[in-house]
Amino acid sequence: MDKPKEKKDVTPPGFGRIAAQTAKQVIHQKIREAEKDSVMQVFSGRVGNLISGMVLRFDGSDVHIDLGRTEGIMLARERVPNERLTPNQRYTFLLKSIEETPRGKQIFLSRADSQFVSELFKREVPEISSGSVVVNLIAREPGVRTKMTVSSNQSGVDPVGSCVGQKGVRVQAVTNELGGEKVDIIPFSEDKKELIKAALSPAENVTVKLDKEGKVAEVKVPEDQLSLAIGREGQNARLAAKLTGVKIKIEPASAKASSARDSTSAGQGVRKKAKVKKQKKVKPTTEVEKIEKKEAVTEEAPSDKNGK
Repeated sequence: MDKPKEKKDVTPPGFGRIAAQTAKQVIHQKIREAEKDSVMQVFSGRVGNLISGMVLRFDGSDVHIDLGRTEGIMLARERVPNERLTPNQRYTFLLKSIEETPRGKQIFLSRADSQFVSELFKREVPEISSGSVVVNLIAREPGVRTKMTVSSNQSGVDPVGSCVGQKGVRVQAVTNELGGEKVDIIPFSEDKKELIKAALSPAENVTVKLDKEGKVAEVKVPEDQLSLAIGREGQNARLAAKLTGVKIKIEPASAKASSARDSTSAGQGVRKKAKVKKQKKVKPTTEVEKIEKKEAVTEEAPSDKNGK
């Protein structure tokens, strides 16, 4: 009968229960890290796209979001001002980036980024997702207003109408997701003057004069359209400038004519004054003045002698 094999103790010296527990923790940690890397690989392919998540908790003004297999974070600067997020409520976010942090790789989300709006339109408008309609430019003040230009790559497709949708259903879906934020959809133009005019809508009858470099625009607007062109607290003009990349100077269309009239009046006043001054200069001396001057000289002469 074969003798049973003797068991060999291969435990390293000093490797007790605590050391075994530590080794177990390290192994589990490495497994978790490997799983997280695998998850991050999946999410890295979704950077720049929309993602749904549930609000977990608040860390100051930062928000932690449950994305299912992992967590994401929306920093305070990526939040829409005055937007109230409710814990355990699902929202749509833009997966903005995945970055290395002291705690490992971290997913960063946003609802304030301009790309968030364009991605919402991509979701709601089939023509954008198919590529027949393109979002060219976009300028946004989160929670208040967005202006964006669109163009078509396919003949017969109205880019603005496609984004608005029948009875405004598409743009309304985007506005609802943005919490009521207004969205102006503008047809794109290669002509910068026409683009500026469109960007200043709802103002009408706008005239634009660009400088040689195309970086500064002098805009004339009818007085009844001035408030529309500028917008509340300058918002409309500010977004138009951001959208077009041009510094915009707005003034009433009547300002130039008024300025010209003022300049003409001022010029006439100067000429009249100069004329009067000239007449005064050549005014002939009367005989009385000649006698008075002669007497004055005669009276002053003795006084000088006495002084000596």
